[in-house]
Amino acid sequence: MSKILIIDDEANLRTMMRLALEHTGYEVDTAEDGPSGLEKYGDGSGFDLVLLDQRMPGMHGIEVQRDIRKKNPKARVILTTAYGTVDIADRAMESGASDFLRKPFTADTLRLAVKSALTCEGDKPLKHSTGFERTTINGYRIELLTEIHDRHFGEVICTYKVLQPQGGSASVKVVVPQYIMELVKAHADTETVPCQNRFWQAMSEEALVNYLWQEAKLPPDNVLRVEQLTPALERWVDGIMTIKPEGSNG
Repeated sequence: MSKILIIDDEANLRTMMRLALEHTGYEVDTAEDGPSGLEKYGDGSGFDLVLLDQRMPGMHGIEVQRDIRKKNPKARVILTTAYGTVDIADRAMESGASDFLRKPFTADTLRLAVKSALTCEGDKPLKHSTGFERTTINGYRIELLTEIHDRHFGEVICTYKVLQPQGGSASVKVVVPQYIMELVKAHADTETVPCQNRFWQAMSEEALVNYLWQEAKLPPDNVLRVEQLTPALERWVDGIMTIKPEGSNG
């Protein structure tokens, strides 16, 4: 039986999560803030997973997460928040989070994310890498299958294998039209983008991640067409453009 520690300052939410997980058969302990959570966690040997609120008074979730990872580098942590963005999820993943749940979530979404985190292969969570690779969002995992460049229409079409939290997988196509590519270049004030095809593939993945983050479900008919340069995608482009190529000076 897996044992889970819930660290959240909202008493009602702690109770809901505890009851939902205990009903599934997990052993659950709770804490109302970061310091008491770290005290209960100890060296981590007594827990298989931590559910951790991002925004708490005194000590934020990512701070608690970093201390947990110092105590136990193999710790599995799911951050939860009502205020988060994909940018915060990025920082959580960089600090070693196994998943990032967006509040409000249902008991089923919670149970599926917990199951996904506990059954993830390997001792360590998957890693995030300079904006080009993703881990888990709301229990979904993404793996690139194929990349197609349509020379006639100028589109980039990428197909992803999306592992679903309830089990099984789906093939999802993401389409980046040519006019979106032109909007990106105009926004970045450049004629070329770093890594060329890799850049557009990464942007298609970013768009899929944002969709799964906002909707916690697959797009209709398993096709996502990027139809606008959203503020989230603009921030991603800005971040990628600041990454210096290997071997550059300054």
